[in-house]
Amino acid sequence: MDFRTELAMKLIVYCDQELEIGQTYTGVRRVVPIIGGTFEGPGVNGIVLPGGADWNLTRSDGTGEVWARYTLQANDGALISVINQGKSYIKSLTKKNDKMGTPEEDVYIYTTPSFEVSGEKYSWLNTNMFIGTLEPHPKGVQLHFFRIV
Repeated sequence: MDFRTELAMKLIVYCDQELEIGQTYTGVRRVVPIIGGTFEGPGVNGIVLPGGADWNLTRSDGTGEVWARYTLQANDGALISVINQGKSYIKSLTKKNDKMGTPEEDVYIYTTPSFEVSGEKYSWLNTNMFIGTLEPHPKGVQLHFFRIV
């Protein structure tokens, strides 16, 4: 089976300094506060509202989990709830359980975003499936969400 995708939106999410909960029984847990940002795509654009966060986990084998929840506000005022979860893999850690200093090409992060929105205009966000990529950005992270067609 082959998947075809089309870009649904590109987001720049501004993040505050991460809060390190520390080593837990599942790995190193961090909370990254989301403080703003922008998004744009065919038929939808606006801002990322402050108040969300990413609760991520890095395990000792180099794999990790991403779980973020935040809200988008379209330029017309519509609010869009986002849950973006996924998996990360770092090929070669410079220090155990530390992403800092890892070359960008050694980090792979893929996600499955899901949306909740009311009204007809953006109902396609409720009824479609999406995959995403996540990359570092000077102010936080850059994400690309693709609709599976």
